[in-house]
Amino acid sequence: MSGKSSLAKYERDLKSSLFSLLQKQGFRLGEDQLVKEKSYSKKQVRQRHAYSRNERLLEESKLVEKWLPRVSKYFASGSDIDLKRVDPYPVVISESDDEFAALFRIASLWWSIPVSKGFGRRFRILIFDRSNDKLIGLLALTDPVFNLRTRDSWVGWNVKTREKMLAHVMDACVLGAVPPYNEILGAKLVALIASSNFVRDVFRKRYKKSESVILGREFDGRLAMVTATSALGVSSIYNRLSFDGVSLFNHVGFTEGYGHFHLANGTYEKLREYLRMIDNDEVERYKFGSGPNYRIRIVRTALENLGLSGHLLRHGIKRAVYLSPLAANTPEFLRGETKRLRWFDRPLGDVVDHWKTRWMLPRAERDQSYLNFDKKQWKRILKPREDEF
Repeated sequence: MSGKSSLAKYERDLKSSLFSLLQKQGFRLGEDQLVKEKSYSKKQVRQRHAYSRNERLLEESKLVEKWLPRVSKYFASGSDIDLKRVDPYPVVISESDDEFAALFRIASLWWSIPVSKGFGRRFRILIFDRSNDKLIGLLALTDPVFNLRTRDSWVGWNVKTREKMLAHVMDACVLGAVPPYNEILGAKLVALIASSNFVRDVFRKRYKKSESVILGREFDGRLAMVTATSALGVSSIYNRLSFDGVSLFNHVGFTEGYGHFHLANGTYEKLREYLRMIDNDEVERYKFGSGPNYRIRIVRTALENLGLSGHLLRHGIKRAVYLSPLAANTPEFLRGETKRLRWFDRPLGDVVDHWKTRWMLPRAERDQSYLNFDKKQWKRILKPREDEF
């Protein structure tokens, strides 16, 4: 088979597998794009993420096999929780702590919507219950995306000011609780911690006097805002969440429903390899600071070279966008109108006590379903499915 005919066959097979994958996920195909739906139910959103989640489970299967026997001691059954003694505390994962790093990666596989691995600046936090040494939840912060219309509109940014001030914002790419603590609203605790003095202090210690790769200047280490998104629409995690009378996370709108999560089952890698086969130089244009835009460029360029529309990236599943200002004058600071921040004071101990009295105990009194969870279920949760994928 000649080189041209071999390439033509690869292109046909790649397009065929791509269309088949999209249809299996529940997408409908128009002439050159995915057919827009008026809205998606939570069940439909989970269905469309099922392949990417299964892909993540397969990617992490060797890690799970190696580390689960060792880190399973941190997972709780409902019977391990003594409501009167619950005592949350956060631990920042150090680069040398392989066990906690493995625990974070394994625990993050719990969610039906795969979590982001983040890019650029990143730090990860595990929240434990001191009373039993069990894991309550996870928090990871990473560099925010450069373009986010709803966030930028709320702040009042122009392009130049955003470029200068975006370093003072981080995105909570992972935020939630694992079972059985999720049943007693542990995710609200994690959100409270994300907005607390603790996270501000971690950020300052880690990044003060660091040099911005993009701007080439020393950074002062002040974190002014945390952002978060919810793949399942308006989130109960952030709903009615406040401290000292101040709402912590403001819902400001939705993303555009654009990305590449639906190109699962190794499709991204195949598209990238295809660009190498045709000697397209887009593959080599990646440099630090490009973030997820590189993957978008790769997919769009490959689709266009296959004779397909870049509109296939518009999956239509919009994420709810939340902003948590950490100071009373965060918008003014981020617009460059003031150099001082009037911080909200949210000590870790106070936010933990607030969570226990306002959220944990009332929920546990109304609903004791958390007692039904057995940590042995983690083996089923972490097992990839091969029959349908």
